Amino acid sequence: MDQQPMSPSEHLSQLEQPEQKIHLPRTSESENLKKIRHTTSHVMAMAVQKLFPKAQVTIGPWIESGFYYDFDNPEPFTEKDLKAIKKEMDKIINRKLPVIREQVSREEAERRIKEIKEPYKLEILADIKEEPITIYHLGDEWWDLCAGPHVENTKELNPKAIELESLAGAYWRGDENKAQLQRIYGTAWETPEQLAEYKRRKEEAQRRDHRKLGKELGLFIFSDLVGPGLPLWTPKGTLLRSILEDFLKQEQLKRGYLPVVTPHIGRVDLFKTSGHWQKYKEDLFPMMAENEEAAAHEQGFVLKAMNCPFHIQIYKSELRSYRELPIRFAEFGTVYRYEQSGELGGLTRVRGFTQDDAHIFVTPEQLDSEFLNVVDLILSVIKILKLDQNFKARLSFRDPASDKYIGSDDAWDKAETAIRRAVETLGMNHFEGIGEAAFYGPKLDFIVRDALDREWQLGTVQVDYNLPERFDLEYVAEDGSRKRPVMIHRAPFGSLERLIGILIEEYAGDFPLWLAPVQIRLLPVSEVQLDFAKQVAAKMSAQGIRAEVDTSGDRLGKLIRNAEKEKIPVMAVVGAKEVETNSLSIRTRANGELGTIPIDEVLGKMKEAIANFKIF
Repeated sequence: MDQQPMSPSEHLSQLEQPEQKIHLPRTSESENLKKIRHTTSHVMAMAVQKLFPKAQVTIGPWIESGFYYDFDNPEPFTEKDLKAIKKEMDKIINRKLPVIREQVSREEAERRIKEIKEPYKLEILADIKEEPITIYHLGDEWWDLCAGPHVENTKELNPKAIELESLAGAYWRGDENKAQLQRIYGTAWETPEQLAEYKRRKEEAQRRDHRKLGKELGLFIFSDLVGPGLPLWTPKGTLLRSILEDFLKQEQLKRGYLPVVTPHIGRVDLFKTSGHWQKYKEDLFPMMAENEEAAAHEQGFVLKAMNCPFHIQIYKSELRSYRELPIRFAEFGTVYRYEQSGELGGLTRVRGFTQDDAHIFVTPEQLDSEFLNVVDLILSVIKILKLDQNFKARLSFRDPASDKYIGSDDAWDKAETAIRRAVETLGMNHFEGIGEAAFYGPKLDFIVRDALDREWQLGTVQVDYNLPERFDLEYVAEDGSRKRPVMIHRAPFGSLERLIGILIEEYAGDFPLWLAPVQIRLLPVSEVQLDFAKQVAAKMSAQGIRAEVDTSGDRLGKLIRNAEKEKIPVMAVVGAKEVETNSLSIRTRANGELGTIPIDEVLGKMKEAIANFKIF
């Protein structure tokens, strides 16, 4: 699979983030709200330059839930400065300045920029291809190059619905080799009530933040010595990964997938043949070449960035017959891609991640039915994960005007037609994303909306006529001729790391019974009941239930509080009465106190709930 799924508002190119940016819920934002945010960003830049005359402005767009502006200032901004800037913004807004659009020639724009000595604006101007150049003024005191749109007067902005939120670092042009800038984030709304709701949702997002919960629940860590974007999984986190992997592996085996394993490195030539080297060389991790001559000709090794070229080699290792097709190779393959440090974010964007990858080789006649089978698998996975309440499908097609794609128009037309035919057959809620295709083929991406109304791309399925051509893949057709198979790339989870990050936040760390690393914790009232509790836990473990005993010796109240804090789905109190009656006093997070229940009955009910993905 070629693509690590994207989340909202990514690629902000931040140098460092003292406080990681929270992806907040999307809203049904009006065009007027976008104008408000865009104008507010200009007001902020004007306020900054009034208070800090040496500050130079770069770019300042509106973004989801707010806006930002990047500045080059000799001294770093502080939280105290933010308060002063906001106070100055209020003054500007209350002056009811007109927002004036002006068209000028390129030469006139260049003259004005040089006059105020703003070199960053000269670079921005050089990138603007259309003429005339548009400038937006706040009264007659401040202006910036801008395409708009804006409100007509600052009186349309409500100071009580605006807030400056945070400071962050940024590279100019997102290039680590260029100047380090300072970014000020803010948010702007139409009313104070909308701002209050936004802050409430932000607090909820922070409460659910998977980085915080992941640490509290002991699931994963990051180490500076290992490197950023490279998570280390603890025993509980590893167990969570294994549960998800085993679940999907079983589903795949039922559907005729064949497991494979491929190396973590491969020759550069492999990725040159696939086209990945030419397209994404800067995103790969090169390794040492075998000798100087090989290094000079870019013939060394790279860390695996995608699994498809490896699976293709397995297919090509022998001549295939039409009778064998479709062939479905599946692998939980770990891949490595270079992401700038500012783009990293907990588990949702990392440098080493595992894809639930599969590559299916089909005859052209099998394409439609196999594509539908893959969609059925992805939909069943989304449903079991409880992410099916609000999702839509994106038809990620190529942009015909772009030169980033490989292959013939005919191949692309056939692939895109197949995807469109599938969603129409299924009657799926879908929309088109022009320019979102992989470089070798179009995709059907599954966009899910989580508990905080945020959108994430999870599963994806891609139709590919081009890599079979580049690798000269064949099968023997019924008439004895050699024909070219079609490839389907698919990943129901996408990135396992990203999925776990999303699930932690979706469930607020409160995993459903079937997915919880520890499903039941036995709480002995005293040391007298400890051996009995251990025997029960061993019996449960033998029947596939993930059980553990709290051996700390703390008082019962603390044992319960600790289990609640760790979000254990089922707690079983073991006292003298329970030992005598061979039973457990059951307390669950889902349904509270269930009373005293015989051990075998607890086992039966738990096994049934786990097998059917239900609560207990």
